Amino acid sequence: MKKIIITGGAGFIGTNLSLYLLKDKNNYVVVYDNLSRKGVLKNLEYLQSLKLKNFEFVKGDIRDYKKLNEVVKKSDIIYHLAAQVAVTKSVEDPIDDFEVNSTGTLYLLEAIRKNCPDAVLIFSSTNKVYGELSHLKLKEGKKKYFLADRKNGIDEKENLDFHSPYGCSKGTADQYIRDYYRIYGIKSVVFRQSCIYGPFQYGNEDQGWVAHFIIKAILGEKINIYGDGKQVRDILEVSDLINAYQLAIENIEECKGEIFNIGGGVRNTFSLLELIEYLEKKLNKKIEVEFFDWRPGDQKVFISNNKKLEKYTGWNVKIDKYKGVDNLIRWVNENLQIIKEVLK
Repeated sequence: MKKIIITGGAGFIGTNLSLYLLKDKNNYVVVYDNLSRKGVLKNLEYLQSLKLKNFEFVKGDIRDYKKLNEVVKKSDIIYHLAAQVAVTKSVEDPIDDFEVNSTGTLYLLEAIRKNCPDAVLIFSSTNKVYGELSHLKLKEGKKKYFLADRKNGIDEKENLDFHSPYGCSKGTADQYIRDYYRIYGIKSVVFRQSCIYGPFQYGNEDQGWVAHFIIKAILGEKINIYGDGKQVRDILEVSDLINAYQLAIENIEECKGEIFNIGGGVRNTFSLLELIEYLEKKLNKKIEVEFFDWRPGDQKVFISNNKKLEKYTGWNVKIDKYKGVDNLIRWVNENLQIIKEVLK
């Protein structure tokens, strides 16, 4: 039986990942989470309600080095998803942001090095390590910005430019994980993720904007937009991300030590204004919007070039943006009472 650890495993990606892994009775899944974020307790309750013998929950903080050493012993695979995820919160409290994202990741790496050095480590990084990307040439349309060049999006050769405390802390973790492969041989894979969305996500203004927009629209509440709403992201449904994780593990000899950009790619982009327009048509209602100043380090366009990941693993996007958004609308409607409780 494989022992699999998921740090931050009660979060939205972790919950979907747990459900996927628990289908295989040969997997023993340990969710490690401090339950500090809104909604994660509901996610945990759902996982525990399944009463599966190959599931275990350990309440713990990524900054608890002693507990990490105990939990990771004899692990085969570790998914490191635990993080402080909001740019705005990182600006408000940069020390806490650094301790969670950077120090917590270093503690985990040391725990792996000392207790299970042969384990595979999958890390959830971010496109924010590339900074504001203000040097890119853009064209401005009525409802969105366009990349004037780089038609296939941003690849891994883009210069790093950590911007905002969040960008710095995640970038630090990103580079530490890469270096622990080079120095200590830890079989790690870094995924610099674009906008991931899907069920069990209780999005807010700071993180999870696709889910946030859908929830606000269904509840008939105003949506706040920071910037002009023309900023563009490629969105990726969480099941496609999980598929990429699995393919990287299956091809670990080729993928260890590598960094991959991952997102929906060129075909799965929305500007904020475009998603609002789509939701208005889909839900047959007008959505109230209010505009505020840009947030620090916000990229006007980020589209992931997935070519390297495709080359190494054969991965490709299976759920297009319309199907994915429609699925999330359905999930939100089916779980509206729980969502209201979380957002109180």
